Amino acid sequence: MKKTLAKITRRAADWLLRAAAAGLVLMTVIVGYQVFGRYVLNSSPSWSEQASLTLMIWYVSFAAAAGVREGFHIRIVAVESAAPPRIAKSMRVASDTIVALCGVAMVVWGGELVIRTWGHVIPSLGISRGFAYLGLPIAGALIALFGFERALAELTGEIIKEEEDPRWS
Repeated sequence: MKKTLAKITRRAADWLLRAAAAGLVLMTVIVGYQVFGRYVLNSSPSWSEQASLTLMIWYVSFAAAAGVREGFHIRIVAVESAAPPRIAKSMRVASDTIVALCGVAMVVWGGELVIRTWGHVIPSLGISRGFAYLGLPIAGALIALFGFERALAELTGEIIKEEEDPRWS
């Protein structure tokens, strides 16, 4: 069961990174078009800024969730490295659990934000403001899942690699 969960979450994290990368590329194209419109055509598109901000909310949230699963978030390990192995393990479990609880908070308060803003329309895009924020509780749920998965793996003695992902070098 644990290996099946790990396989599913690894694939989910890979897809999240792909979606985040696509969002970043699309946002770059939109901002480039906005600059072209402003300085060459003397007419900046009205929808570009809000579209870029909406994409940013989604792709940053997805990349953050993938970062929890893959362990490529920045963290300081000086105290952990100096601690005895048993205490260091407890520190990693506590850290992963706190991250997972932050994901739960994103689900709760991000979900509330979505509900409260669902009826508001972004005029330049014609979509719900709640939809723009929907990436927050989705990413929060994934962060919670990935954080608890990492804590469980640490508790059961599964080796968690902390080195840099070779795809990023």
